[in-house]
Amino acid sequence: MTISRDDLDQHGLIVGVSPERFRAVAMPLLFDHLNAQCEGTIAVNRQARIVWINDKYAEKVGISDPCSVLGQEIEQVLPASKLREVVESGQPSMLDLMAFGSEHFVVTRIPLRDEDGTLVGALGFVLFDRARHLKPLMTKFNVLQNQLLATQNELAKARRARYTIAGFIGSSAAASEVKRQARRAAQLDATVLLRGETGTGKELLAQGIHNLSPRANGPFIAVNVAAIPETLVEAELFGTAPGAFTGANRKGRIGKFEAANGGTLFLDEIGDLPLALQAKLLRVLQEQEVEPLGSNQVKPLNVRVIAATHIDLEAKVAAGRFRDDLYYRLNVLALHVPPLRERREDIPSLVEHLLDDIANRSGQAPMELSREALALLGRQAWKGNVRELRNLLERTQLDAEGPLLGAAQLQPLLAAPGAALPTATAQAPSPMTQAAPLADEPLQPLAQSVAAAERRALQLALTACAGNRRRAASELGISRASLYSKLQQHGLSQR
Repeated sequence: MTISRDDLDQHGLIVGVSPERFRAVAMPLLFDHLNAQCEGTIAVNRQARIVWINDKYAEKVGISDPCSVLGQEIEQVLPASKLREVVESGQPSMLDLMAFGSEHFVVTRIPLRDEDGTLVGALGFVLFDRARHLKPLMTKFNVLQNQLLATQNELAKARRARYTIAGFIGSSAAASEVKRQARRAAQLDATVLLRGETGTGKELLAQGIHNLSPRANGPFIAVNVAAIPETLVEAELFGTAPGAFTGANRKGRIGKFEAANGGTLFLDEIGDLPLALQAKLLRVLQEQEVEPLGSNQVKPLNVRVIAATHIDLEAKVAAGRFRDDLYYRLNVLALHVPPLRERREDIPSLVEHLLDDIANRSGQAPMELSREALALLGRQAWKGNVRELRNLLERTQLDAEGPLLGAAQLQPLLAAPGAALPTATAQAPSPMTQAAPLADEPLQPLAQSVAAAERRALQLALTACAGNRRRAASELGISRASLYSKLQQHGLSQR
């Protein structure tokens, strides 16, 4: 085969040159080209100590004499460098972003080997200014970085408790006492159980306790146990391992306990927690560690739990539907949140606060109530407590024609179907006037009596509400999820 002069170059490479010859000639050319085109070059040995740095790199990072850094560990000069990882793994890092001060360098890192293939060090190149084709990527990176930062800030804000104990409006003896107990509970890191009717402000107090506690800078995570489908409660609370079940996140998912790590987890409607999961919750409370669904590993936690319920937990314990050991573990610090009818003197200040808040949210001028209107509100039983009061004021504002509201404007709403409530002056049957058990009626265990009474209450509520389960749940003062669970338990789900 005849080789023409056109097949030769200035370095003597010919068509069909051997791999050894090609490497011997091309590798120095590649290094010289990268060193000339890049904004900096640096080399380290097997111990990740600097053995060489070119003048451009030294100038870029503020080193006046390149020789002064020779022998230093790479992190002493470039804290964010990953050349040590390349030396230890022997694997290149072809394209990466390295932070230096307020700048980000586009870099590539390759391992260095001798003729025998032995790893002797690593070489790093800064491609920052010469990689103009990466400008769209850098722009996108900066946009995504800013979006991530904004999302993290919003998430942190969402996980921050908004209310303080002072936000529990009222100066009555009952309100003052529960606030005193809440302030005391804030200084203790024990589990708290808030008990009270729906709408009394249990979550507000939970946030207030968190904000006054040493955990105030940590997250506050609130979970309504009754609002989660029973099949998802375990995953929601304790998290899932990757691919724990069909449809689960491939990367796994942290639960509310992990999300609240370092802060407070508020478990509302704790009485609706499925019996099968109560043992797992007990273990988390006792051991301060959680085992995600589908995982064999436990994760340590540092979480304070504040639980809340409006139901009779003692009756559930007696009926065998709530573990007594979990009950005792939750009932360490118990606070009774008084219903509105036990602190009627707080209604004027509550009304003022609620009207101002409604005005701020709606953008309308604040309203006022006449003395007669306030007196009318003071005579109501307020089965839904502060939540019901707010609902009434919001509906009143929709029909208001002026800033002053009188009793005549409130009365129709109080008397509307589904909103009518017995007033405080109505005579409720006393325990002495209720039907007494017959002398010859057989005595039953308390659990059976409680279960029978609950079944009867469910039947009466469904009958009174013409089968409307949403309304029945409201009249019974429980969530719809809790109602469905109880109907199924008592064999009434087909009604």
